[in-house]
Amino acid sequence: MAQVYNQPSVPRSGTRTGVAVDDGLRSFMLGTYNYMALGVAATAAVVFALMANPQIMMAIATGPMKWVLFAGVLGLGFFANRLFFSGSTALAHGAYWLYCVLWGAMIAPMVFMFMSQGHTGLVGQAFAIAAATFLATSLIGYTTKKDMTGWGGFMSMASIGLIIAMLVSFFFITDPGTSKTVSLIISSLVVLLFSAATAWETQQIKSMYVEGAAHGGQEFIKRSSIFGAFMLYGSFITLFVHILNILGILNTEQ
Repeated sequence: MAQVYNQPSVPRSGTRTGVAVDDGLRSFMLGTYNYMALGVAATAAVVFALMANPQIMMAIATGPMKWVLFAGVLGLGFFANRLFFSGSTALAHGAYWLYCVLWGAMIAPMVFMFMSQGHTGLVGQAFAIAAATFLATSLIGYTTKKDMTGWGGFMSMASIGLIIAMLVSFFFITDPGTSKTVSLIISSLVVLLFSAATAWETQQIKSMYVEGAAHGGQEFIKRSSIFGAFMLYGSFITLFVHILNILGILNTEQ
């Protein structure tokens, strides 16, 4: 998990949820989901490309590179608003695809470990569960009339707290049994948090379109679509990684 929530700065017209779904909104949301799906595909391509080079996997898994990748993903998440809305559309695209590549490089050793140990089925199960969870919670966020705006601050603080918990667990908990238990608890909390986050993000993306159509113009709408894909992509990949971790831990205890 390496994502911190910041709501994009968009013009306000007072209308947020419960708006009529028109062709423009449907097209916008479809474009956002398409960008996200392409990002997941790009990440998969990076993972499989790196898996063909076990030495690179070992270097990423055991060397300082994993922290460089983690810092890059976290930094892009933290500065996403500025990158997507203060520059050009080309910069927004560059930030998004770089994010996908960095995630691919960061999770490649984990996927490689599972597949090399004969647990390819667990990887497929984790992806399927993550996809089902994502679709269900995104649908809730798209259709609900409840205003989730206030959730953003809580999820930002919760994300930071879980990142700190993971770092403490990694550096200071040395007992294998305790470490596994703590990892299971943290991953379970992450799945719950990012399931809720997916619903919140979907509603925010929908609101960005409504506000952009009223005041922001086509350029803002284009960037909002890419930024929306960025948010949803980060949540989906985080769900996948932590569901895979949960399945791995439960599988070793059987």
